[in-house]
Amino acid sequence: MKAIAITRFGGPENLELMDMPKPTPAAGEAVVKIEYAGINFIDIYMRSGKYARSNTYQTPLPMTIGMEAGGTLAALGEGVTGLKVGDRVAYCIVRGSYAAFAAVPAWRLVKVPQEVPMPIATTLMLQGLTAHYLTHSAFSLASGNSCLVHAGAGGVGQLLIQLAKLRGATVLATVGSEEKAELARHRGADHVILYRQVDFREEVMKITGGRGVDVVYDAVGKDTIDKSIRSLGKRGLCVNYGGASGLVESISPLELGEAGSVFFTRPHLADYIATAAEIGARANDLFAWFAAGRLDVTIDREFPLADAAEAHRYIEAGKTRGKLLLQV
Repeated sequence: MKAIAITRFGGPENLELMDMPKPTPAAGEAVVKIEYAGINFIDIYMRSGKYARSNTYQTPLPMTIGMEAGGTLAALGEGVTGLKVGDRVAYCIVRGSYAAFAAVPAWRLVKVPQEVPMPIATTLMLQGLTAHYLTHSAFSLASGNSCLVHAGAGGVGQLLIQLAKLRGATVLATVGSEEKAELARHRGADHVILYRQVDFREEVMKITGGRGVDVVYDAVGKDTIDKSIRSLGKRGLCVNYGGASGLVESISPLELGEAGSVFFTRPHLADYIATAAEIGARANDLFAWFAAGRLDVTIDREFPLADAAEAHRYIEAGKTRGKLLLQV
C-alpha cells in the first residue's frame, strides 16, 4: 500500500510517499481502509521532532505520519465485537493515518452515521473532539461565561466558537484579516479582534469593561501566551492547546498570581478521550449537532495523499480557513 512516512525529523521535504505492507489486525484491532486523513498541527510537531520527548504522543523513526482518519472497516482482529467489515468508522490519536490502510485499536473507533459525510466525520474527530473537551471539560462553559478564542477562523477555532455559543457563552475571537473576521462572525463570535491592527489584550479589557474573560483558548502559543494570561479575569483559566507560532517553553508561577491568581493548563486530547465511552459520547454529540444543522463544518482544501508535503506547507503558512484533508 501507499503511505506517507519520515525517516528523520525536519521539514515538509522529509515526507516521503512509500510502498509499505498492508497491515493485519492484532487481537483487539481493526484495519480501516482509509478514505480521508486529517491534517493537523500535531502532525507538524511529530514530523519536526518537537514531540520527540513526548510519552503521550511517541514518535519512533521511521514513522508513518497522521493521527486522524475516516473510512470503512476492512478486517477485524480476534476479540473485536460490535463492529463488522464494511462499517463506516472514524478515529483519531492513533499514528499512521497518511496511508491506504491502518490498524487501529477497535475501542478507539466510532461508527459514522449515514447522514454524516466521511469528510465531515473525519474533521469532527481530532478537531471536533478537541473543541468539545475544551468547552465541556477543560473549562465547562455555561451561560454568563466569556471566552477568548485565538485563531477563530481556523479549523478548531470555528468549531470552538460554535460550541461555546451552544453552551451560552459570550465569545471573543482573534483573527488575522477582515476575511477571517467575517468567518468568525458567521460562526457566531460576538466580538472579533484583528490582532495585527490592535493589541488584543487591550481590546479584551475594553470589551469586558476591564474584567477580562473567564477562559482563553490559545493554540497560537509562543507569540500570544503572555497577553492571553493577562486577558483573564481573576481566577480565570488559560488553556494552551497548541503552538502555531512555537511551543510555549515556560510560564512563571508568579506571573499567574500577578495576573489575578489565574490558572494555566496545557492538556493533551488523548487524556480527554481515554475510554471508548468518552470518545463515543463526545463524537455522538458532534454528529448529532451536525445532523440537526446546529454545527457547521468548514473544509478548506483536500489534497491527494502524494501532496502531503504541500499540505504541511499550507497549514504552517497560516493559510487555512477551516479543515485540511488528505484524500486517500
